[in-house]
Amino acid sequence: MHDDTRFMEEAYRLAKKSFDEGGLPIGAVLARGGEIIGRGHNRRVQSGDPIAHGEMSCIHDAGRQRTYRDTVLYTTLSPCMMCSGTIVQFGIPRVVVGENENFGGNEEFLRERGVTVDVVDHPGCIELMRRLIAEKPELWKEDIGEE
Repeated sequence: MHDDTRFMEEAYRLAKKSFDEGGLPIGAVLARGGEIIGRGHNRRVQSGDPIAHGEMSCIHDAGRQRTYRDTVLYTTLSPCMMCSGTIVQFGIPRVVVGENENFGGNEEFLRERGVTVDVVDHPGCIELMRRLIAEKPELWKEDIGEE
């Protein structure tokens, strides 16, 4: 569990970086065997790319892998359907979620497909997302596809 704490702190650092850049505060880390192989944060605002979610950015950073079945994805917010589908597509067996209070995501979808989902209720992740939703509700609605 020490790795879980360390990797979640790195994902949180990436979420804070995105927030400080004017983007959505969602960060992610992909790890294998105690080593980070990919890092990313939501870049929708920064790059104008509607699918540049934190998890997608992280997997992109990891590059091509022969397998993802021995990896763990750490994400500061419960994954949306697009990111959840990617997790299932590549066979990532475990996802550690920083928080699901502000957005419930698709945890049940993942669990139904054999993915282990652990929610750690990271106070920083909760507060940073809460702040984004309060300060920029239109940006948050855009990100989750609401009007």
